[in-house]
Amino acid sequence: MQLLEKKSSLSSRVEPFHCDFGNRIFLGNLGNRLLNAADNHSSDRGYGMSYLNTVNKTWVLSRLVIEMDSYPEAYDDITVDTWVDSVMRFFTGRNYAVRNTATGQVYGYGRSTWAMIDTVDRQPVDIMQVRDGLITHYIDKDTPCPIEPFRRVKVDSGAECVMEFKARYSDVDVNGHFNSIKYLEHVMDIWNAAWHSAHMLKRIDVAYVAEAHMGDTIRIYADRQDTGVWGVIVTRQSEGDDEQTEACRCRLTFVERQ
Repeated sequence: MQLLEKKSSLSSRVEPFHCDFGNRIFLGNLGNRLLNAADNHSSDRGYGMSYLNTVNKTWVLSRLVIEMDSYPEAYDDITVDTWVDSVMRFFTGRNYAVRNTATGQVYGYGRSTWAMIDTVDRQPVDIMQVRDGLITHYIDKDTPCPIEPFRRVKVDSGAECVMEFKARYSDVDVNGHFNSIKYLEHVMDIWNAAWHSAHMLKRIDVAYVAEAHMGDTIRIYADRQDTGVWGVIVTRQSEGDDEQTEACRCRLTFVERQ
């Protein structure tokens, strides 16, 4: 079997409807481009969703870090480079670089951790057993990712509930659970237009803890920890459950716009 290059690139254009009122790409749209690049990379190499779904397996996102120096704007052509930097039994690490296709300017980087699960019993799958560990041929330890790895997210127990809603049709993805990127979109809605006008999200660390489903009550709790730094917990509560279950937690670092 002929192997492909360890790193791949996926290019696309930022359209105006992908952008906020400041003409900058929405965080959710950017996050989806990272995930699209990951799917494209893994599918082309034989261990992506297009193959896994035929054997009742899938990838789920466990950790995500996005750190940006600036954001692409409407009509920018951008390229997302992605590569796998580590593989363990149940998890794999994948990195990203987001750059302007024409100029090469790097807007920022990403890091992610993925787990493979069985779609029937939702239990972890040994990645090394899939296609005889094919993914290990694509480990790239030479391409640098200059941002820090995932930082542990701590949120004070007294964090205030700032949003509550029901998970609806458009929140749920192909795996049947609350979409990973939808968490980011809802969390960014915590702050109003004035805040987003004055502040840029420099970095977000996201830990996905448990799956939420359509019809669950979603609550978002926010804890201001420092100047521009917030801890956020997202919980889910299914109908008939007496208690909330943590689904996701984030650490967001904002900087003032220049």
